[in-house]
Amino acid sequence: MTQAVPAPAAVSAAAGAPALIALDWGTTSMRAYLLGEDGAVLQGRESSAGIMKLPAGGFDEVFDETCGAWLDLALALPVIAAGMVGSAQGWLEAPYIQTPADASALVGGIVKVQAKRGVTVHIVPGVLQPGMLPNVMRGEETQIFGALAGDASLESGAQGALIGLPGTHAKWAFVSGGRIERFYTFMTGETFSALRDHTILGRTMRATEHPESEAFVRGVDTAKDAGHAGMLATIFSTRTLGLTGQLAPEQQADYLSGLLIGHELRGLNEVLAREQANLAGKTLRLIGNDALCERYRVALARFGCNDAKTVALATERGLFRIAAQAGLVKSAARAG
Repeated sequence: MTQAVPAPAAVSAAAGAPALIALDWGTTSMRAYLLGEDGAVLQGRESSAGIMKLPAGGFDEVFDETCGAWLDLALALPVIAAGMVGSAQGWLEAPYIQTPADASALVGGIVKVQAKRGVTVHIVPGVLQPGMLPNVMRGEETQIFGALAGDASLESGAQGALIGLPGTHAKWAFVSGGRIERFYTFMTGETFSALRDHTILGRTMRATEHPESEAFVRGVDTAKDAGHAGMLATIFSTRTLGLTGQLAPEQQADYLSGLLIGHELRGLNEVLAREQANLAGKTLRLIGNDALCERYRVALARFGCNDAKTVALATERGLFRIAAQAGLVKSAARAG
C-alpha cells in the first residue's frame, strides 16, 4: 500500500535536518514528504490509500503506516497536509476561503486534527470563487503558491500570470500580486475518458504505444478554428473521419484529445480576449505530469504561446511555504 518515492538528486543533495512532514492527500492516493530545514525533499513515500480508498483504520492507520518511521526519529516534527484530506469526506473539513486569496488567507483557514500518535496535523483549506458559476479547488492552491515561491517574476508581474494545472479537472488560475484572483475548471480529462470508454467514439479506436502527434495537432487546430460551432458539434468528427478513411483507428484517441484540449484553450483565449489579452502574450506556467504538460505545450503553441514552462516541485514548495508562513518551520531560502 505504501512505497518509497526517491527524492530528486538535485534536491536531496541539499539535505539538512528534518523539519517538516508534508502530505499531499487526494482522492485516490497520498504522497508524503520529509522536508529539510530549507524545504528540500529528504525522503518521500506514497500510499494508494486516498481518502476514498481508506482501510478500516482510516486516516490514522494510513498516516502511521506512511509517516510513522519519521515520527519515531523525531516526534516533534510538525505536520501539514493539503488536498481532499480537508474536504467534507476528509480527516477534518477545512472550510474554503474565498478569492482573492493569498498565502496568509490559507494560513488563516488551517484546521487542526490530532492523530493517535499525539501529533497535530495542520490541514490547508481549499479555495472558493463565489458567484453564479462558483468554482472550487483543493490541493491546487498549494501547488500554485509553490509555483509562486519558486519564481519571483510570477509574484511581481504587473499584468499578472496564468498558471495551468492540466488533469482530470484542469484548472487555470489568474494570479497577481501573490494572490489567486480567479480561476476556471475544465473537465477535459474526465470528458476524454468518458467519451473514449462509454460512447460510440471509442468503438473504432485502437490503442497504440506511441502518441499520434499529427492527429493530436489536427484536433487542436479543428477546435481552434472559430468557424466551427463548438465542442458538441466537432467531437463526432472523431468517428466520421475514421469512417471516411481520414483518421486511422490508432489516430482517433489522440485526435479526440487534441479536440478537447483545443476547446479548453479556445475557451480560455475567449476569456482573455474580454480583457484585451490572449494566450500568446501571457506569462504562463504549467504544473503537472511531464507528458501531459508537454501535450499542453504543443497545443498552446498552436495558439501562439511558445513559453509555457513546467514548474517542478510545486506541491513540496507550496506546503513548505504555507508551513513557514504559519510558523510551523523557520522561513528559509529554497534550493533550486
